[in-house]
Amino acid sequence: MYLGKIIIIIFKGINFFLSYYFTFFLRMRGCSIGLRLIVKGLPVVDISHGAALKIGNNVLLNSQNLDYHVNMFAPVKLFADRSGATIKIGNNTRIHGSCIHAYELIEIGENCLIAANCQIFDGNGHDLSFDSPENRIKTKGLSKPIRIGDNVWLGTGVIILPGVTIGSGSVIAAGSVVRNSIPAMVVAAGNPAIIIKDYK
Repeated sequence: MYLGKIIIIIFKGINFFLSYYFTFFLRMRGCSIGLRLIVKGLPVVDISHGAALKIGNNVLLNSQNLDYHVNMFAPVKLFADRSGATIKIGNNTRIHGSCIHAYELIEIGENCLIAANCQIFDGNGHDLSFDSPENRIKTKGLSKPIRIGDNVWLGTGVIILPGVTIGSGSVIAAGSVVRNSIPAMVVAAGNPAIIIKDYK
């Protein structure tokens, strides 16, 4: 019990340093970072030249399994890999061990809960290229912006596909694949995700 408390104290010290370092590092890279960014564990952040990362106040990026209720398979990954690509994360949002990959725009509102192992990506990576599938590997694919409203909760392992909008206050159940937009104040679940309860 005593050893466990010592380990937690050590991790809290490391996380305090990481939060300070990452805020400084990201600002030096031209990213817009609000007050009190909290970093637990080491996230993967790759913002290409001409792309943008905008993080609001009191945001948590958690890549650390310690003291988190499900297993994370990988650290938080914020990846904007094309010129003009933008990732926006609103105030008080918590992101746990999930990948956010923007070709164009991924906008996450305030007070959102993004559980571990979610995949949010606004591009396909490659074109279908059925007229010449041998050239598919050379293509970059199209993109459609993703917008997630305020107070949205994404359960563990949710996949959000390009072009989706999720209305404020909605909950997406664990393991769902969201192919179509979801209105505000509903619970959606499944593959593809459908509305199972409406709280409007």
